Amino acid sequence: MPHSKVYILGGYQTDFALNYPRHGKTIVDLIKDTVIGGLLSADIEPHEIQTTHIGNFIGELTVNQGHLGGFMGEIHPSLIGKPAARHEAACASGGIAILAASAEIEAGRYDLACVLGVELEKSVSGDETAKHLGVAAWVAQECTQVKYPWPKLFSDIGEVYDRRYGLKYEHLAQIAQNHFNNAKANPNAQTRNWQLLPENFSQDAQYNPVIEGMIRKQDCSQVTDGGAVVFLASEAYAQTYAKRKGLKMSDLPYIKGWGHRTAQIALADKLKASENHPYIFPHVHGTVQDALRRAQMSSIYQVDCIETHDCFTTSTYMAIDHLGITEPGKNWQAIEEGIIEKTGKLPLNPSGGLIGLGHPVGATGVRMVLDAYKQTTHQALDYQIDNAKNVATLNIGGSTTTTVSFVIGVD
Repeated sequence: MPHSKVYILGGYQTDFALNYPRHGKTIVDLIKDTVIGGLLSADIEPHEIQTTHIGNFIGELTVNQGHLGGFMGEIHPSLIGKPAARHEAACASGGIAILAASAEIEAGRYDLACVLGVELEKSVSGDETAKHLGVAAWVAQECTQVKYPWPKLFSDIGEVYDRRYGLKYEHLAQIAQNHFNNAKANPNAQTRNWQLLPENFSQDAQYNPVIEGMIRKQDCSQVTDGGAVVFLASEAYAQTYAKRKGLKMSDLPYIKGWGHRTAQIALADKLKASENHPYIFPHVHGTVQDALRRAQMSSIYQVDCIETHDCFTTSTYMAIDHLGITEPGKNWQAIEEGIIEKTGKLPLNPSGGLIGLGHPVGATGVRMVLDAYKQTTHQALDYQIDNAKNVATLNIGGSTTTTVSFVIGVD
């Protein structure tokens, strides 16, 4: 059945290069910086917010703080008493927060929702962060003797591709290079000023050391402190907002389609279930197809660019065929033919993605939708894709256990 449209009125992203603890800042500061930055950017007053949804994964572990909705009332007195909730689904926490907020708007409960994702990861050592992030796997069964669980699990995904279809490391290296190069044009990217050599993308352990299995240093997303926020609105509220801003409704992007599926938590269980299936993760492909179907699109090539979850180069490699860019197992073609480059037929992660831009895990799903908003309103500055009208996102939690996809666009 048709649903009312959920519009995106704007938002804000913090500088992902900023180390909050080093500057004496806390997660409360991060929440305030994100929300206030968003209000100023979107020209919305605090009292206009009717409900808030927060994506956050490991606040209790990295900063010893939960119950983050309670901090909204610390931002402005008019937010005291307003409903707020925190959502957790590993790295898909932000995507789940957006789904929850959009459902409330569709149900007619509220007309304007503040949706933010925040994560502080540099408050503890890198090894501690890796341990904390590991709770998104099945702690009692997976990687119990492994120092870095997620590089190991996503190396395993690469090994499955290698066994089924063949996989060359040079293709993973090209993915990493693309995303680092894209990040140089993004003023909020964590790696925008990094200087990397060609050798840093090689299989030379001196320049690109092995982390786990086939995963090397430059194959990994960044440990990041950061926040992102978007404001979602009902059609009635968006009409009032557009009139106030001197905009046409066709100038405002909205959620055209969405998908959300949850599979088994253990990677081995997911892989066993797909042994005789052309897609390694049928539920991921299904999630994207759900979003496209709801957007009344028959092909991923009907969008102009994609923000996908490149927590590792192998997750990007997996996304290529699961998004529908190539047939299953033909992922390498999109890399060799330049389809997914910034100037290609269907750019992946013009923002720099998780590898180049940064990956504050609870914020990533929100940040992807914010970048979709920027692209479709032509506010993405030097990483703008020409004439972008529709953008797809793919946000995953764990070893693709939770998968969320959106199609964001304008009419």
